[in-house]
Amino acid sequence: MSLESKTALITGSTDGVGRLVARRLAEQGARVLIHGRDRARGEQVVDAIEAGGRGSAAFLPADFSSLAEVRRLASLVRERCDRLDILVNNAGIGSAGSAGKRQISQDSHELRFAVNYLAGFLLTRMLLPLVMLGQPARIVNVSSLGQHPIDFDDVMLTRGYSGSRAYAQSKLAQIMFTFDLARELDPAIVTANCLHPATYMDTTMVRQSGVEPISTVEEGAQAILNLAVSEELSGRSGQFYNGRQPSRANPQAYDESARERLRLLSLRLTARSDAYRTKRRLAWIAGAAQWRGRFQLRRQPLQAAASSRVRPSTIGSPAVSRTTCLPRSARSIVKALTSPGSPEAPNAL
Repeated sequence: MSLESKTALITGSTDGVGRLVARRLAEQGARVLIHGRDRARGEQVVDAIEAGGRGSAAFLPADFSSLAEVRRLASLVRERCDRLDILVNNAGIGSAGSAGKRQISQDSHELRFAVNYLAGFLLTRMLLPLVMLGQPARIVNVSSLGQHPIDFDDVMLTRGYSGSRAYAQSKLAQIMFTFDLARELDPAIVTANCLHPATYMDTTMVRQSGVEPISTVEEGAQAILNLAVSEELSGRSGQFYNGRQPSRANPQAYDESARERLRLLSLRLTARSDAYRTKRRLAWIAGAAQWRGRFQLRRQPLQAAASSRVRPSTIGSPAVSRTTCLPRSARSIVKALTSPGSPEAPNAL
């Protein structure tokens, strides 16, 4: 698979296996988008790639403990790219071994579930149109052999917390998401696969878990690159690999009802009615009303029109007539945005 003129995004690529994967892709001529939290380390990776004389690189910072930052990263990628040929979801945090304590993300989700799974879920969903333009494109989710079934009654592990279980649960969620993507997407356009790259690689994550490394980062990088660029895997999708060999994941990954529960939960957790969504709704309303003339939100005339059920042509206020001429879905959003005490009212922005 030639990587000349191809664009790849590798999350978590300022250190460890992600950094090596980014460098290897650049060495084959790809344009690589480096992601991480630390700007200094990110720029070091970019400088090393540029010094190599092949490919190119840019650093895009984002803290995956915040869904708002994930959205911002997706926006930056869309601004800089007209297509995305390879997406490697590699960013994550480990179990922290026996010292692993329950922490929450900036969105109040269990931290390992948020960083290792939800961030990649949201990022992939937001970038999917770009990925489809890169056909044939590939999505690679870096998971683990360490997997634990998800307890849907306590996904955020508020009882009997264990860092190892939290990590293993988040990694199984990645695999379940991969299988859903593969079922959803035409493999001739986009393939989605996942893998356990290598056991206890010599990375910061493994060392922080108090485990002695037994594999090299090079081994893990080669396994990831196999899924990302190997010609032999063209058109193959929905597979879990142990290194470079096809393998089987935890049985829950093949349970369609469990995957559906996870999918619905993930959509709900990543699509909260926050200021981001409110602004998008307002922008949509303004766009829908633009062809009708100047649009203003007026609470009292709207309520009066709704209560009297008067036809728009008999209402004296131009603002009300223009609003009530909008489609029903737009009017319902206007009502939600202008209702007293609504959490989505404009003054909440």
